[in-house]
Amino acid sequence: MNTRRIGIIIGREYSTRVKKKSFLVTTFLVPILFAALCIVPSLIMVGMKEETRKIAVVDQSGIIMPALGDTETMLFTDCGGEIADSMKLHLEALGYDAVLSVSPLDSAKSVNAVIYSVKPLGMDMTEVLNSTINDAVEKYRLSAYGLENIDEILSEVEADIPLRAYTVSEDGKEEAAESTVYMIVSFALGMIIYMFVVMFSAMVMSSVIEEKSSRVVEVLISSVKATELMFGKIIGIALVALTQFLLWLVLTAALVGLAGAIGGPALFGNVETVQMMSGMGTDQMTEMSETISNPTEIQAMLATVSNMPIGQIIISFVLFFIFGYILYATLFAAVGSAVESEGDANQLQMPITNPLLIAFLIAIYAFKSPDGPLAFWGSIIPFTSPIVMLARIPFGVPMWQLVLSIVLLVLTCAACAWASAKIYKAGILMFGKKSTWKDLWKWLRQK
Repeated sequence: MNTRRIGIIIGREYSTRVKKKSFLVTTFLVPILFAALCIVPSLIMVGMKEETRKIAVVDQSGIIMPALGDTETMLFTDCGGEIADSMKLHLEALGYDAVLSVSPLDSAKSVNAVIYSVKPLGMDMTEVLNSTINDAVEKYRLSAYGLENIDEILSEVEADIPLRAYTVSEDGKEEAAESTVYMIVSFALGMIIYMFVVMFSAMVMSSVIEEKSSRVVEVLISSVKATELMFGKIIGIALVALTQFLLWLVLTAALVGLAGAIGGPALFGNVETVQMMSGMGTDQMTEMSETISNPTEIQAMLATVSNMPIGQIIISFVLFFIFGYILYATLFAAVGSAVESEGDANQLQMPITNPLLIAFLIAIYAFKSPDGPLAFWGSIIPFTSPIVMLARIPFGVPMWQLVLSIVLLVLTCAACAWASAKIYKAGILMFGKKSTWKDLWKWLRQK
């Protein structure tokens, strides 16, 4: 192969694509969409703040009303001996939004609680009321044992002991090892490499199909070899995609930063927003807020990050991305050369995309058992290793496993590049026939 001709193809592929309107539109539109995903939920939560509800309380037990305290969204009124059944029919006339009816205490020292409202109450209000009623009943049951200063006893016996995790090296050195940090980094690395490989490789296939269907490839093949065209296209598209991705990062960060400067800390510091996005309950969010506000926890997390093999992670990411991308890009290029439309490519590309999907699924659960058999073999087999190995590296991988994984990936990459080049060379000039896997096998065996 002639490196000069490949360089010309790379330059042509790069310059042609970055000048397209579609490239410019997506380059500036995607960051806006990403920024909107970060900003809009906060704006929605600000606009969806619940109105203050006036709630009448008919408490026949005598233990619930004292536990209810007014909040920004709920104002409680003790209606004493009123009858809830008659009140619920005239709530608006009485000036209430809801009435909470609590039955007398039964033999099990429990109550029944029912709330009637003009309009359905929000989930947060319902959860707060339910939690308050349960706490009041539990407190009453404890007081029935006749223990003095029950509140002080409970506060003294309540424990909140954080478990600190450390790894110990052979020389006895201790290093912080918070599993949450490893999980986040593991998932992020697996997700990023999966998106990169899928997006960039599919772009190569689309480009090959586009040139073949428009017959442009016939002109190009007259000037360069088919293999030079294939590798030039693969490298050129990788540079285009990397350029676009870096622009997405910069523009998204700039837009989110600008929105944060205009909206202030409240825009992203809203607990309700975080709760909505994460799907956590109120109690879980309170616990999470207390954990984050604990300087010791933050120090442990920062120490865990600093103890990670950052250099190894970066080098491994670059190597697995390069060879993982080349591996799948060559396979997608071979499929693209065998068809004349993307619709015809679906059947041929399924055996190629399935290993990527399997690798992603393994990577999702790799943080639960990073040294388990499934994660181990997933990080060694070349078709899944680019994703799974990166998900394992934050937890620490023996050097021999890492080297073995890279060597096998490089060898498989070379073999697939050779095989794909033979298929590409034969298939790129085939027209008017829907190719099958049998045809690809025949082209591969041709001398």
